[in-house]
Amino acid sequence: MATESPIPEPPSSYKPRYIDIGINLTDPVYSGIYHGTQRHPADLHAVVARAKEAGCTKLIVTGSDLAESKKAVELAKEYPGTIYTTIGVHPCSCTQFETHDPSPEDLLSQLKKLAIEAKSSGHCVAFGEIGLDYDRLTLCPKKTQLKYFTAQLELATELQLPLFLHSRAAHADFLTILNKYSDRLPKRGVVHSFTGSMEEMQELVQRGWHIGVNGCSLKTEDNLKVVKEIPLERLMLETDGPWCEIRASHAGSKYLKGFEEVGRWVKKERWAEGNCVKGRNEPCVIGKVGVVVAGVRGVELREVTEMAWGNTGRVFGIEG
Repeated sequence: MATESPIPEPPSSYKPRYIDIGINLTDPVYSGIYHGTQRHPADLHAVVARAKEAGCTKLIVTGSDLAESKKAVELAKEYPGTIYTTIGVHPCSCTQFETHDPSPEDLLSQLKKLAIEAKSSGHCVAFGEIGLDYDRLTLCPKKTQLKYFTAQLELATELQLPLFLHSRAAHADFLTILNKYSDRLPKRGVVHSFTGSMEEMQELVQRGWHIGVNGCSLKTEDNLKVVKEIPLERLMLETDGPWCEIRASHAGSKYLKGFEEVGRWVKKERWAEGNCVKGRNEPCVIGKVGVVVAGVRGVELREVTEMAWGNTGRVFGIEG
């Protein structure tokens, strides 16, 4: 008796979903301004629309100083349920505390006020970007960075927001200071744009911190070895646009064969409505980061994206 042929399984209908934990949408390039010159009309609305089309439905805009944090809050109000923000002063901008009129304490007070208001309204989901950057001491001396990393951590313990952290070539000092406050920061947070060593990653994970991965985290074979070992329950994904794109020269790019991008990429001089701009990273290509991480780890994309989505939603309170 003839047996029935098995019914083929339908193709997976799964569409990856992403939260970009670090996107600098207040940067002038999303208003069409490059190096102080207007090259094309502002197209932020299209950038957000492309992100959604690519499955990146939630964007956390980075606050790098008081002025940029205020702009980010306004964007969160303009795109409710899609854009959220962090509030803080980046280590490379900490000289602003010393030049602030009338005093550094006033700047801290204004950050606190803005964060409390934006947290209450649901727009601010993390305090940061704060931390240490010893790669760029020409922008801010080490002594100043250390002083105001500590001062902002003191403020963070009052705010009780998760942290959005930055560490470059400063791991020992960064972790020593962070450890002094971690007991008072039960929500922890993420060390974003991670490019550190295996040992540094492991130390952070063991102390309850999440690790944010973007194109800068996928440049070298050593980077890929670290990414392969990040526990999935501690992973978050980001673009850090307009920077940190995955370039053809990056070790991780070999996993991107066949990746379908949203939009057409052109030079800024040839911009037209609906086009992406070459050299200006966008959240619509966060899928590249997910694909490379999955390829490095030898797992299905869904395993990576769903874990990152869940981790991010829980830590920052934007689940659903």
